[in-house]
Amino acid sequence: NATFGESICQARASVMVYDDTSKKWVPIKPGQQGFSRINIYHNTASNTFRVVGVKLQDQQVVINYSIVKGLKYNQATPTFHQWRDARQVYGLNFASKEEATTFSNAMLFNSLGDLLVFIYLNLSSQNL
Repeated sequence: NATFGESICQARASVMVYDDTSKKWVPIKPGQQGFSRINIYHNTASNTFRVVGVKLQDQQVVINYSIVKGLKYNQATPTFHQWRDARQVYGLNFASKEEATTFSNAMLFNSLGDLLVFIYLNLSSQNL
């Protein structure tokens, strides 16, 4: 997609947000259950990265999120990953472990200045 830049990663996942009121994960758009195609796009002109999710069912854009340096990306489970900003907590429920791994590798590589430190801490916490 020329608008967003070059896709460097693609995965299938349900896009969720954490609802503070009900203390539950809910679809990012009410009534929008099911998988979306999630891409990480690199805009080479501005050297910026975005997470863009498009519903497989009807091609609606459900998330268009600018990745910032230092973003804390948390792999809560092998198939459920999350991150937060000042407004909300986002979650991706991936279709498979393989897709989750591919996506998280790209996300971490493009969001963190302290990449090696983060990977070390992340791997240490998993006792690999």
